[in-house]
Amino acid sequence: MIRYVENPVVTLEAILPLYEAVGWTNYTQNPTMLKEAYKNSLHILAALNEEGKLVGVLRAVGDRASILFIQDILVTPEYQHEGIGTKLLQLTLEKYKNVYQIQLATDDSTKTVSFYESNGFTSLTSLNCVSFIYTGNK
Repeated sequence: MIRYVENPVVTLEAILPLYEAVGWTNYTQNPTMLKEAYKNSLHILAALNEEGKLVGVLRAVGDRASILFIQDILVTPEYQHEGIGTKLLQLTLEKYKNVYQIQLATDDSTKTVSFYESNGFTSLTSLNCVSFIYTGNK
């Protein structure tokens, strides 16, 4: 049975193995940034297994009114395809249902696009919009 905990105190020792398991090296190679990111997040929703181990997480930033940006949503490979990612997303969408815009950026794989579309998200391109990212400070 998976237990979902909102805004838990999450240690770097608990988070890093999850990011390592899914290969998100941008975070694993910069644990100080990851620690600061969690400290400054608006919303963290953790999925814990029966032993209390972190097996999934959703992290969001925003202002609670006009924008919520889902920055990270990940589930350890052994627990994928069990509905954990969907539950993390649905609980977050329900909590922030009055926020004007809920956005995220992700890879353009068929699997990922299908996942987000099945959860009510629409591609910005289908709305005749484009998204930009500034990478000048890397």
